[in-house]
Amino acid sequence: MTILVVAEHDAAGRSGSEESASLKPATFNTLTAAALLATHTDRQIHVLVAGYHVEEVAVAAAKIAGVSKVLSADAPHLEAGLAENIEATVLTVARNYSHILFPATAYGKNIAPRVAAKLDVAQISDIVAVNSADTFERPIYAGNAIATVQSVDPIQVITVRPTAFDAIATEGGCAAIEPVAVPASNGLSNFQSREITKLERPELTSAHVIVSGGRGLGNGENYAKVLEPLADRLGAALGASRAAVDAGFVPNDYQVGQTGKIVAPQLYLAVGISGAIQHLAGMKDSKVIVAINKDSEAPIFGVADYGLVSDLFEAVPALIDAL
Repeated sequence: MTILVVAEHDAAGRSGSEESASLKPATFNTLTAAALLATHTDRQIHVLVAGYHVEEVAVAAAKIAGVSKVLSADAPHLEAGLAENIEATVLTVARNYSHILFPATAYGKNIAPRVAAKLDVAQISDIVAVNSADTFERPIYAGNAIATVQSVDPIQVITVRPTAFDAIATEGGCAAIEPVAVPASNGLSNFQSREITKLERPELTSAHVIVSGGRGLGNGENYAKVLEPLADRLGAALGASRAAVDAGFVPNDYQVGQTGKIVAPQLYLAVGISGAIQHLAGMKDSKVIVAINKDSEAPIFGVADYGLVSDLFEAVPALIDAL
């Protein structure tokens, strides 16, 4: 038996595009978890690349250190990445594997439960550590406790929290690429449209520096006026607490937290964020956390490496000047 990693990539919707398709960063983190699992089981790692016109992605996957085979599932009805069609493709090869890993992203979370249900096994969600071939750790209660989970299922379907594992080396491998049969579309869903957001700044989940704002900024105009110059100076991505998103300061894509995006940058600046437990669950694994808040009792200071009790409208401009 072997370990299978289902790759997330951006080949969807790129037909005719001048930009190259590539693997998403979360795939590299998931492969690190697979590599740790392989050390406990002495098993090989295969990668499944499912989509349309995925030749470039498959070649990139074949170069990853530790990967022994790439399964290329290439068909027009896989282009949109619809969960029903990807699930059916995974199930055609699933019985050949002891472990099937997905990144715990919107993509992976959409497909993994379907695969687990069809295989009649329990999904192991959002793992942050691999203890053995059948034992894993995962956060519960918004990250306030870590549960150790042991599975006796013959096939283990697992989602991997990308921020808990470093990215695997993208070079050093020379895996074979093997085409796999793709079942016909089951017609349960249809792709209607896609709007691609073009970011001027780094993508939130892969950024090395994040500047995040909360309710303390007061409104969306202040959010932009205060935080954008700081993010520009640092080459940072912009994030927000749920309170700021709910208040309409910024779109949902900016939300960091239990119900938003899980991030672990090298530097996380929390500006005007009180530090509710839901927000902390999404960013407390950051390497260095800096908090600016005028409330000295704010929970954010409990996880911050550096804290400044100050009015953010004075502190942030001063910080920009100092930079």
